Amino acid sequence: MQDKVCNVLFLCTGNSCRSILSEATFNHLAPVGFKAISAGSQPAGQLHPRAVALLQSKGIATEGYYSKSWDDLPVTPDIVVTVCASAAGEACPAYLGPVLRTHWGVDDPGHVVGSEEEILAAFEQTYRIIRGRIDAFLALPLAELVNDRPGLKAELDKIGTILA
Repeated sequence: MQDKVCNVLFLCTGNSCRSILSEATFNHLAPVGFKAISAGSQPAGQLHPRAVALLQSKGIATEGYYSKSWDDLPVTPDIVVTVCASAAGEACPAYLGPVLRTHWGVDDPGHVVGSEEEILAAFEQTYRIIRGRIDAFLALPLAELVNDRPGLKAELDKIGTILA
């Protein structure tokens, strides 16, 4: 990670909401040397408009983000973070390849049915969880963990349990 960019792939099924929120938030916060990308195993083909509006409301740029397939990745990731909610019966895509994998499941706010208030609250909750996890990731002693893959995996797995 010292001389090259560490590419973090946020992966889910549709690549329209959670993985996009993760990609944009990570890129907004990450130091030089870290870059997020996102993709889906069955991309929706468009971003969820509420996800875009939420990012903009947080001051996070949304230009250049789009729903894309994991078949069309511009780079090979170093770390793959799945964000699907397997507890909701969602099939989580499995990225194959020599990468470090972790799971940070979060419910899809794009599937929430209810009042406008309830839907907005679901998007805010999803963002809070994602933001808390990304903050925890970026607070890790990454320079030390870069050569300790089992240690880094353990820390990333722990981060996946943070709920806000």
